[in-house]
Amino acid sequence: MTESPDSVFKGLVGPYGKVKDAPAFVAFIGNADSPNVHEEVGYMGEGIILEATALQLASCWVGGFFKPGVAARLAGAQSNESVLAVTPVGYARRDESFEERLMTGFGRTHKRHPLSYLSKGLSQDEWPEWVRVSLEAARLAPSAVNRQPWSFDVEPDSITVSVRTTGSEFGISKRLDCGIAMLHIELGALNCSIRADWRLLENPQIARLIIQKQIAHM
Repeated sequence: MTESPDSVFKGLVGPYGKVKDAPAFVAFIGNADSPNVHEEVGYMGEGIILEATALQLASCWVGGFFKPGVAARLAGAQSNESVLAVTPVGYARRDESFEERLMTGFGRTHKRHPLSYLSKGLSQDEWPEWVRVSLEAARLAPSAVNRQPWSFDVEPDSITVSVRTTGSEFGISKRLDCGIAMLHIELGALNCSIRADWRLLENPQIARLIIQKQIAHM
């Protein structure tokens, strides 16, 4: 590829700063004909973001401040595929400018809704430990403009994720955000030795995580 990955980005990425001199980017591409494409891309894409983070690479979800046509062309997307989001990938510069430090600091000040606001169903004082850990992980998941559009319906052996708010901001799918939260929930459950599977649902519900078994400790 001879064209710079920077050509994908529009410069300012929300309140978090600018993408400059990115050595590479990842395009999150989905089958436009799939009814669950947004949550599937959010779920799989967040796995890539977390893996990049584990490798000490800098990355971030970019859903509204990139050029879909350019990204699709550079990534080789097929005619039935859509680029729903992208992320730059590389090592972050140590010598940030004052403007970059200011914008990044602003982005980090966003607050998270308490779980009491986001959840319903089983009372919090009755939650199993795996539910508490999973939903705390989901509460901290990234979302466009920090809108946190998800809600959680808790039962003793399941968690149902739904879209909590209506409308659209910046043309970015809220179902994609919920897909990101789904992966955080699943990883939280695994951290508590709980293996579970997702069952995709119809709008406004997204999916239900159902316990399959508890993993035995060796």
